[in-house]
Formats: sequence, structure tokens, C-alpha cells
Amino acid sequence: MEKPKTDLEKLEAGEIYDFSDKEVAARKDFAIVKCKEYNSIDTMDNEGRWKYLSEWLGSIGKGTWVASTFNCDYGKNIFLGSNITINFNVTILDIRKVTIGDYTMIGPGTLITTVGHPLSPKGRRGHQAFAKPVTIGKDVWIGGNVVILPGITIGQGSVIGAGSVVTKDIPPFCVAVGSPARVIKNIENDLNE
Repeated sequence: MEKPKTDLEKLEAGEIYDFSDKEVAARKDFAIVKCKEYNSIDTMDNEGRWKYLSEWLGSIGKGTWVASTFNCDYGKNIFLGSNITINFNVTILDIRKVTIGDYTMIGPGTLITTVGHPLSPKGRRGHQAFAKPVTIGKDVWIGGNVVILPGITIGQGSVIGAGSVVTKDIPPFCVAVGSPARVIKNIENDLNE
């Protein structure tokens, strides 16, 4: 007989899991400590802050800057490219993998979440959750106070207007605004790559 999956294994498989499970909760507890330590590093110590993130996150490229106050659910599931700017008060709920491409800018107050909960009140009372990865391409500009929901992909070179809620994938090289975010125009790809 096959051994039942743990809630952590269910989480990693993209299945419904119990977010109050000890192994799952331990990741959040780990992140609370790491975020507190990171946010206490002198804001002018760019080298020390980058070094701390490079030892904690899944990966971080050269020239990437993450402002305080930064919060996340784990850290190990965050993969940052090079020359990224993550402004003040950004939260990344990285229960699953979050990948952010080179030269992307993320405005203050933004929330990127890979975790959601069932519509069923009974399911929520049972501490049920699901998680889907988020991918943000290179050269993306995300305005302030944007919310990016689980499972979203934002294509290279796109702009997400301030205050938008991204509920569906956004194609490359366009501007999307609103709640829910919708594409309002295309952008020329002038990168010559």
C-alpha cells in the first residue's frame, strides 16, 4: 500500500494541503526570522544586504536590490535575476516558486502570492490551501500596490499599472491596468536582442 503524502509533499505537488501542518508552518517561522534579520541590516550596506539574500533566497543575480521592509513566506522559493529593483514594503508569498527576470522593477507595496484558499468556508476552517508558481519575465515594470495572484505569468517587457490586480496571464510587451488587470495597449520591443 502506498504511503499517504505529507502536507508538504502535497504543497510541492500543487495539491490542496493543510497550512497549519508543522512542516509547512516551519517554513513560515523560518521566513519570519530571516525577514526580521534582513530588514535590520543597515539600509546603506548594499553589499551586506545582497550577501544575506544570496545565502538565503533560491538565487539572486548581481546588481539586484531589495528594499526594506521585505517579507516572504519562505525565501528559498524566490529566484531573482540580475539588476532587479524591488522597492519598499514588498511581500512575496513564495509557498511555491517565484521567478523574476533580469531588469525588472517592482513598485512599493506590491504583493506577489503563490498561495490561495478554497471558496468553501468548510475548507478554509480546515486550514486548506493551494499554491501555484508565479513567473515574471525580464524587463517588466510592476507599479506600486499591485497584487499578483497564484499561477500568473507576466511576459517580458510588460508594464502593470499601479494598483492593478493581476488575475490572468499577461503577454509580453504590453500595458495592463485595472482590477482585474486587462491589456490596454502594446509596447514596442526596442531591446534589439
